[in-house]
Amino acid sequence: MKIYEALKWASSLLEEAQRDQNAGELLLRHHANMSRTKLLADLRSDLDESVLQAFQKDVKEHISGVPVQHLTGYEEFYGRTFLVNKEVLIPRPETEELIVGILERAAALFSEKPVSAADIGTGSGAIAITLMLEKKNWKVSAVDIAESSLKVAEENAEKLGATVNFMHGDLLEPLKEAGTTVNIIVSNPPYIPDEEVDTLSPTVKDHEPRRALAGGRDGLDFYRRLAKDIPFVLAEGPFLIGFEIGAGQGEAVKAIMEQAFPGKTVEVVFDINGKDRFVYTTSR
Repeated sequence: MKIYEALKWASSLLEEAQRDQNAGELLLRHHANMSRTKLLADLRSDLDESVLQAFQKDVKEHISGVPVQHLTGYEEFYGRTFLVNKEVLIPRPETEELIVGILERAAALFSEKPVSAADIGTGSGAIAITLMLEKKNWKVSAVDIAESSLKVAEENAEKLGATVNFMHGDLLEPLKEAGTTVNIIVSNPPYIPDEEVDTLSPTVKDHEPRRALAGGRDGLDFYRRLAKDIPFVLAEGPFLIGFEIGAGQGEAVKAIMEQAFPGKTVEVVFDINGKDRFVYTTSR
């Protein structure tokens, strides 16, 4: 079978199953070890039989609900490749915008001074590792409640050459216990209301850890807990707090932060798709 025929076959099955048709190209590039440019240039080339069989197997696996990233074992994030598995949330494109927002605000607050940052609920380590690699003079810590998630994050840090202080524990407790203070707190915590988790796509609810999804009755439990404890781990001087939130939660999370940090600047920022997606709190 030729490459274009394999892609057409996959596209038809994926469309019928109401899956993302782009998954076919991603899986074929993975199994053929081809860049997108090479794949498009070789559309009329024959596929090796072993590659074709592996590709067809994974297309059917994805149709059954397995995320593409679990089939390939990785996801691209901020120009880098991160290992992922069932123990971590798959990094989303929206979270790249959180990185941009943190870096822009940090530049205004701290200029090029070395600062310390902590990523709470690090999962794959995508946020913490990216911040460390983008700002080599920062000191970055990362916390997760699951040792299995930290194992993935540590592997990513080693593979990408990032020095991150990984800490095991519940939200800010490891920082408090260690007496660690930071200038920047960033988090993409679980924010989906508990009763809505089971309504998510099977690729999410059946394959990504529930602990990274469910945020309590209204989805805001973790923001309340973080807001309560963050003052105990902030260093003296300017500070920056950045949260990713669920669409529609902007005003509620803003109110939580305004109550916890009276007189400070709290802003709701919309993502590229026009949805309220981030809340930033700064000391000025």
